[in-house]
Amino acid sequence: MGRGRTQQDCGRESTCLSQKRVGLRPSRRCGLARFEMTRSTGGVWWISLAHPDKPMVPLPTNFADPSVADLGEEAVVSRLVAMIPPACGVIAGPGDDCAVVESGSGIWHLLKTDGVVEGVHFLPGTEPVRVGRKAMNRVLSDVAAMGGRPAHALVTIAVEAGRSFAEVEGWYAGMVAAAEDGGCCIVGGETSRLPVTGAMITVAMTGTVDPAHCVFRSGAKPGDLIAVTGKLGGSFPSGRHLTFAPRLRESQWLVAHAKPSAMMDLSDGLGSDLPRLVAASGVGFRIDEASLPCHDGVSTEDAVRDGEDYELLMTFPPDTFRDLPAKWGDVFPDLALTVIGEITGSMTDSIVRGWEHYRN
Repeated sequence: MGRGRTQQDCGRESTCLSQKRVGLRPSRRCGLARFEMTRSTGGVWWISLAHPDKPMVPLPTNFADPSVADLGEEAVVSRLVAMIPPACGVIAGPGDDCAVVESGSGIWHLLKTDGVVEGVHFLPGTEPVRVGRKAMNRVLSDVAAMGGRPAHALVTIAVEAGRSFAEVEGWYAGMVAAAEDGGCCIVGGETSRLPVTGAMITVAMTGTVDPAHCVFRSGAKPGDLIAVTGKLGGSFPSGRHLTFAPRLRESQWLVAHAKPSAMMDLSDGLGSDLPRLVAASGVGFRIDEASLPCHDGVSTEDAVRDGEDYELLMTFPPDTFRDLPAKWGDVFPDLALTVIGEITGSMTDSIVRGWEHYRN
């Protein structure tokens, strides 16, 4: 959804206007939360919690519904987000690396949750401590992408009953270590049993950011330069997806010295994440493939498509970027900062698609 606006009025009128904007129908009944169904014109059923500030959501009449694989991750997320009613104090909701909400104290709160699934994000038999580190570092990377500082984390672990406790303990040790490295701490969580063999680790995190330092995906402007940190590609086959360091220090330095106009982390690959950034900003892009910083032995196509790099993808006004490379080199001599293209007024380039859940 990109950067949102804080609603000063949470009454029925502002709620209904917001729901009309996303094509939802507000409930007109008051009372305690309970499910209610009515039929509207055209034979479409609507289902809602019986509350004036909750939206009416269409209930499919065709039981041969598409699967999540038929829809793909982008469409699944889009449909689910459309069900969320507006809320007061939300600066940015779904669509940025973290949700951003007002705190009333002049500092914004960051909220994020992310999960790793055995067989998708790590393979059976992977060293447990590395798995735990990855689970925590993925969320820390999202906080970094907003220019924020992590604070507290909650961890949920779901496994089958026969899973080795030593493995679970190793995951937790990795998460504790990564949290300490990132300057935050685990304050609670949940464990649950899976009915089938497998594992899922979910980390929910809070953080803080100075409003003047917060960077959204939606700030890119035509003429801005597109840049990335580090090198791209080959993360999963090389094992780098288990050992990456979230760019917390780098992002905090950037927002203080050369604030990007837009920023996100590269989790699904440049081919998926750059289109998301320009879509949030309402602009286009032009990429110089020859300038892409690829890891040794990685093709340009794989560098665009692979994902799990967890580098920063940023845009900068040319004047902001002019003196940045020299300063960056002094502070971060071992980490490249590379210009790979520019933002245009409309979509003028295409790029190989990266990772998309349910379809890859």
